[in-house]
Amino acid sequence: MRKTKFVKGFLALSLSAAVLAACSNDQASSDGKGSSGTTKDGKVQLTALITKHPLTQDLKKMKWLEEVENRAGVDIKWQEVTADWDQKKGALLASGDVPDLIIGPNAITDADYVQYNGLFEDLSDDLDKSLPNVKKMFEAKPETKGIATQLDGKIYGLPKYQRFWPATATRQFINQKWLDNLGLKQPTNWDELYDVLVAFKEKDANGNGDPNDEIPMDFSPTGTGGFGFFQPTVLLGSTGITLGEGSGQGYYVEDGKVKNFFTDERYKDFVKFLNKCYKAGLISKEVFTQDYTKYQSVARGNGDVAKVGYTYGWELTDRFGNTLAPQYTTLAPLKQMADSTAKLSWTYDYNSLNYGANMITLSAQSKNKDAAMKFINELYDPKVSMQVLFGSMGTNIADNGDGSYKVLPPTDSKMDPGTWKWTSTWADNGPMYIADDLKLELGTDMQSVGKQTEPLMSAIDAIDKDNDLFPGMFIKYSKEDNSKLALNNTNLMNLVMPKYSQWITKGGIDKDWNAYVKNVEKTGLPENIKIMQKYYDDYKNNQK
Repeated sequence: MRKTKFVKGFLALSLSAAVLAACSNDQASSDGKGSSGTTKDGKVQLTALITKHPLTQDLKKMKWLEEVENRAGVDIKWQEVTADWDQKKGALLASGDVPDLIIGPNAITDADYVQYNGLFEDLSDDLDKSLPNVKKMFEAKPETKGIATQLDGKIYGLPKYQRFWPATATRQFINQKWLDNLGLKQPTNWDELYDVLVAFKEKDANGNGDPNDEIPMDFSPTGTGGFGFFQPTVLLGSTGITLGEGSGQGYYVEDGKVKNFFTDERYKDFVKFLNKCYKAGLISKEVFTQDYTKYQSVARGNGDVAKVGYTYGWELTDRFGNTLAPQYTTLAPLKQMADSTAKLSWTYDYNSLNYGANMITLSAQSKNKDAAMKFINELYDPKVSMQVLFGSMGTNIADNGDGSYKVLPPTDSKMDPGTWKWTSTWADNGPMYIADDLKLELGTDMQSVGKQTEPLMSAIDAIDKDNDLFPGMFIKYSKEDNSKLALNNTNLMNLVMPKYSQWITKGGIDKDWNAYVKNVEKTGLPENIKIMQKYYDDYKNNQK
């Protein structure tokens, strides 16, 4: 028995060390909670792990972060994770040997707090003494405290509020220049979109003399854990389904009832349409194998020659770069069929864009909790937070000297503002509080994203936000229900996501559908819907 326990413990520790070594792209240590001490210059040494965007530069290059560490009197050894965090996290948490701080949007989830009870510090009693900036956020934006607080009143992960973002993350873009070259009108339904994509493929739409280098349609990489933004699932809005926060695991609300589109006949129609496009060679052959960096780079074409005709993204310059962006325009929501009577909808993402859960956590075993909380508190100073979001003062943000600030254009004129932000700093992946009274003039990308959203706004404004949106950002589940939801969702994703890619690339959904629906029911989906319906009803009743 002792030998068995020793082997299990050794394996867990070995896995943890391997994970942290794999996560690091600098000299970061993997010695977790036991590494904290004091440096030669009197600073407290901490360890921290951050899940960051693949574009984001080495943290040692961020001037604002160096200044925050200095003010907090800490020296942090960073572990920087850019991929496969969900796979790496399990081994790390199972070892029980975690860094002082873990940073990133839901890097540690409510379900993790339940499964690894006692691993993370409860911060609910530290607001007055150690986290006054967090307390100010909670007072100004009470919903942020609701996001952070578990049903038992404990606070393990702190949220964010970033204020400026629009109602949706995803816009669908089409190359207007290609349409003009071919004498085509913008499509208004799926059949017209298909015909346009065929023309893009067959008629040398970019006009460079090569009829085979166009990619008619492309979308962002699909994760094994569900959908993200910039996915074709926004086309479900053509059928009357309103996605909320991307509906990554298929859940949505219709007429006050919680549902899941993975067993909905409208989802089946959607997948069949994508299979039709894929079979005709209209969707990138790399759509299920490329990473996000490749997805972005392909859309930027070659000089002024575009490669992609129809795709999804955040903002034109962010998606296509400064040179090609003028060729594209936002396409309004499409009907499923020309004679469709379904109410057009679009994904409503305001809450997840402007708020975030569990952005930073503190290890319960940290030997220097006071120093760690001093660092955390600095991050929630609004003037620091705008640098967390947009980059360092001087290079990324100008201080106008009158209490107001301005986001600066990229120092490299060839780089678009969105890429510049994600390259320079933590951006949306960081803990922050952008106070409503902070005077900050946004960059050109954020100024233009509103205009690029206008073609979608009639559908977004028509959403019945009381009866057709699941307020997942603001709902907290009991420990028991959290565990059930997490387990059932894992089972659900393990079944539905491979089927999604299989059916698009190889077809067969009609033949498989009935057996597939029965198998989905066995994953625990009915139990999840029942649980979510109860909490949804309770939430609505509490809002009255």
